[in-house]
Amino acid sequence: MSSETRPHAVPPLPSRLAAVAMVSAALVAAGGATATAAPAAAPAPTKGPCGYTPTPDEPAARPVPLPPDPRRTPDRDTVRVTLRTSQGPIGLTLEREQAPCTVQSFLHLARHRFYDRTPCHRLTAYPTLKVLQCGDPSGTGEGGPGYRYADELPTDLPPAPTDPTGVRRLYARGTLAMANAGPDTNGSQFFLVQSDSALRPNYTVFGAVDEAGLATLDRIAAGGIAATPEAPAPVDGAPALPVEICRANRGR
Repeated sequence: MSSETRPHAVPPLPSRLAAVAMVSAALVAAGGATATAAPAAAPAPTKGPCGYTPTPDEPAARPVPLPPDPRRTPDRDTVRVTLRTSQGPIGLTLEREQAPCTVQSFLHLARHRFYDRTPCHRLTAYPTLKVLQCGDPSGTGEGGPGYRYADELPTDLPPAPTDPTGVRRLYARGTLAMANAGPDTNGSQFFLVQSDSALRPNYTVFGAVDEAGLATLDRIAAGGIAATPEAPAPVDGAPALPVEICRANRGR
């Protein structure tokens, strides 16, 4: 999540820190002449409707190819995925109709074991934001799959009752959504909502957590957030109970 999309007075929850790359032309002297190197061509996105786009300035935290991008992206039915974590199983139901490109990418990453042996690096415990964030093999909050794709934003979320402005929406307990670093920057990081949370509707919702998964989330949240010398009583940081996705696999 980015600072633009978090509730007021809550620090940003980024998926990857956006990098601004400065590419300077290389000057090569040959025979007294100075030549300017041609700029590198921009990497091409996949040709299907999802347009997965390589991000060479933000290379993959773990090698993985671009997802398949068929002309007819599956957009019906649900898919079960289980995150087998060090703190217990987290069962997910992915909703293709809600977010077909997101589900397609998530299944691709799971199939290539991108999520295996990766930490869930961030837990929040604000009054209006209680989520566990995962999906970065580097564990820094900056890593991704080396590509990005467009948002598939929800349009039917109810207003958050804690937000008198009516701007924020309710991301209810059990929601599965993509983290991002701004519009159309989805990659591999996602968050699991442990308790009803208020956010601007700028995060793609692509599924839900099952009851056993919610019990695991509750156990992780009850363990609290790891204290540091700078933050002896933190409400945002690494889970005190380390959480590792040991395996993400399709099915129960």
